[in-house]
Amino acid sequence: MEKLREGGFLISKIKQISGRVFDKKLKKYGIGDLNTAQGRIIFSLWQHDNMPITELARQTALGKTTLTSMLDRLEQSGYIVRKVDGRDKRKTLVALSEKSKLLENRYTVVSQDMTSLFYEGLSDTQVDEFEITLKHILSNLVKYEEEQK
Repeated sequence: MEKLREGGFLISKIKQISGRVFDKKLKKYGIGDLNTAQGRIIFSLWQHDNMPITELARQTALGKTTLTSMLDRLEQSGYIVRKVDGRDKRKTLVALSEKSKLLENRYTVVSQDMTSLFYEGLSDTQVDEFEITLKHILSNLVKYEEEQK
């Protein structure tokens, strides 16, 4: 009989619990009006501002429909600005507002706090091996998804 593997189930549970913990930490640091998925969007823009929506969808692993509705809320809340790409009028770029730029330091503290919590009790080697494994799993899933299109 084949051994039951729980990786996907455990990842799903970790995602649910870490989302709740992360939301509580965001509130503690005064940025509780952002949820974890919105935070991923803002975080991606901190890495590369003025990003096309298609690239932002790829970076955040959010579907375009989900991303669009989240961008609507972020824009209404004053966190982002959408603008037409000057080089290609068909593209819409997403840019950070001043409001979101001011949150970066506090958000970074929360992210570092979460990273410490995730890896508490693990050696650097264990963390490195774990992250290599996660990247491999992610690559498998991305490849499969692209093949299904």
